[in-house]
Amino acid sequence: MGKIIKWDTDGRPIVPDNPIIPFIKGDGIGPDIWAAAKPVFDKAVAHAYQGRRLIVWHELAAGEAAQEIYGPKTLLPSETLEDLARYGVAIKGPLTTPVGGSFRSLNVSLRQDLDLYACVRPVSHITGVPAPVVHPERLNVVIFRENTEDVYSGVEWKAESEDARDVLEFINKKLKASDNKPIPFESAIGIKPMSRANSG
Repeated sequence: MGKIIKWDTDGRPIVPDNPIIPFIKGDGIGPDIWAAAKPVFDKAVAHAYQGRRLIVWHELAAGEAAQEIYGPKTLLPSETLEDLARYGVAIKGPLTTPVGGSFRSLNVSLRQDLDLYACVRPVSHITGVPAPVVHPERLNVVIFRENTEDVYSGVEWKAESEDARDVLEFINKKLKASDNKPIPFESAIGIKPMSRANSG
């Protein structure tokens, strides 16, 4: 029986010996990646803790797996979002978004629904791997990428739609007042909000 990871007042995880870790296999090559990755995770934990700890895996449905269970219009069930919030940690494979319907990217949906505004990617050199620089071992970089706003906000209107025209009328009025060239009314419009809260 697994236990939920809790968090202290400083936001540090309190990890039990048998933490429940949700996972989403993903679509496309996702199930193949998961089949190869899970044994590596399990072996690494067994080796590091000499069998004193183990991960209790908890599968969540999203993407094509969710459609099989809940029907073709459900790609990200509320149960999945509730479990992600409850457990506070998860591993996710690649998720596809069907072309043509009114679905937004599942990856962006996850980020926005769970307020995962920063993609934090530490970068370091692995000894023995060829590198194009003289001293790759000195590399110590952390990349922070905005994850929910800017182009990911999804505030968009189709070209020649009534909503796009309304927005363009407002924008063009501002542009005209500042002696800038107006945007053609045939244009599609996307807004890129950038807040201090989600950029800091």
